[in-house]
Amino acid sequence: MKKTVLVVDDDPVFSGLVSRCCANLGLNTHAAASWAQARALLERVEPDLVILDYKLPDTECGEVLPELSSQYPVIVLTGFGSIRHAVSVIRGGATDYLTKPVDLDELELTICRTLDNASLANTCDFYRRQLHSLRPGSLIGDSAAMLKLSEMIDMVAPTDATVLIQGESGTGKEMVARAIHERSRRAERELVTVDSCGLQESLFESELFGHERGAFTGAERQKKGLIEEATGGTLFLDEIGDVSPAIQAKLLRVIETGTFRRLGGNKTLNAEARFIVATNRDLQRLSREGGFRIDLFFRLSSFTITVPPLRERRADIPLLARHFIIDFSRGASKHLSNAAEDLLMGYDWPGNVRELRNVIERAVILTGRTAEIGPEHLAFAPSRTRSGIALVFDHEPTLEEIEARYLRKMLRRYGGLRYKAASALGISERHAYRLIEKYGLRDLPESDAEAPEQGASTHERET
Repeated sequence: MKKTVLVVDDDPVFSGLVSRCCANLGLNTHAAASWAQARALLERVEPDLVILDYKLPDTECGEVLPELSSQYPVIVLTGFGSIRHAVSVIRGGATDYLTKPVDLDELELTICRTLDNASLANTCDFYRRQLHSLRPGSLIGDSAAMLKLSEMIDMVAPTDATVLIQGESGTGKEMVARAIHERSRRAERELVTVDSCGLQESLFESELFGHERGAFTGAERQKKGLIEEATGGTLFLDEIGDVSPAIQAKLLRVIETGTFRRLGGNKTLNAEARFIVATNRDLQRLSREGGFRIDLFFRLSSFTITVPPLRERRADIPLLARHFIIDFSRGASKHLSNAAEDLLMGYDWPGNVRELRNVIERAVILTGRTAEIGPEHLAFAPSRTRSGIALVFDHEPTLEEIEARYLRKMLRRYGGLRYKAASALGISERHAYRLIEKYGLRDLPESDAEAPEQGASTHERET
């Protein structure tokens, strides 16, 4: 069956040109001169691709792109060629963009690539759904730390035990809570998430326990709390270490007795939700210091799961990165270069998985139509790698600055051995030698080089 392209452009000459280009590729086309016409067409036509002009007589691209791109691949045609504008369009949901006047060969190539990637994405989505159905609550990672974590989830999920999830910010504590819920007998009911530090105490109490009409000024009607909303399911309280002592006392009563009252009410209600709580703080130390109720801590910690920081499961970094690349590239075939992957592996990730996700999102945007993500597309928060080399600049770095710094990093890692550094960078030893000469790295001080790997031969130890 022929694929269909919807062209939305108010220039009839250009629209006809695009239609002929699509016809040459064996595609059906429909044309609209305005967004109103396009909407009318979309009610009876299901396009495989939309080609959208950035400025239309009755709207601008930014107004309709989010809605449109959530349903179809969209190529945006724009008269602006700046990187800032391109990033804005891609962030808005466009699969690709072209600058007017458009080269017809480039247009054909972009159309073919977008349609091919959309087909591939649909196939990937199908298999992803199949895999998800085979393994509810799947977590990404196959390191020893993640396998142990998954085993603990499997042990506690079938029970109704209260679970305390500990871990640094950004490690994925909410994902662990979701995995426990999805592997439990409560999976068909709601997982209700509460950010314990996101509300004032009075509002938090009302949100959690609900309130009766007239309980306070503005309480014009009865309202169910989140504990009731989670009936039969799971209530996940994030950042439990930040709740006030008054709320701690009420939570203790709910967990101990399985009952509670709405704010301003006298009727005792049953709490029929499972409790999972999470924190990035040391609750045991906090309770010893009087900052958290010791009796509540003991109630919560009957089964504790600690989520490892990303720096302690580096083997999962490539897998996580590929997962985020697929998510953010909207079906486009992108991949990490060897040098970029080494850079990710060498960073300490103080923001953990959340930071990796943000770094990959930015990198995917910066690559534009380029398939390979290189070191120049990666930007890190102020931190240091395991080798102690700062990976951030106090200015916008040039490609040569990034290349020189990363080459120095590889030379340090492999004790100044050019052939090993070249292999890690995915280049020939001759190319590495030329770069070493170019950047003046021929005579690295001994103190600037890491010791060679254990077991290296006598030849390897020579410089």
